[in-house]
Amino acid sequence: TMKANVGTTDRALRIFAGSLLILLALLDVIGPWGWLGLIPIATGTLRFCPLYTILGLRTCPAPAAEDA
Repeated sequence: TMKANVGTTDRALRIFAGSLLILLALLDVIGPWGWLGLIPIATGTLRFCPLYTILGLRTCPAPAAEDA
């Protein structure tokens, strides 16, 4: 199952950066690569980052279920 591993500040930064990339793509400033901004928007919205799981990272202050 997906356990939250993205904290509040990390989440806000991901959504902001992703939105900025999409905006720049829509304005044709950076081309279609800006649509990769959907990835940080998705990970920020879902509060889950698969890469964090692989690397054993988490910015979410809640304890992991395994620790309880």
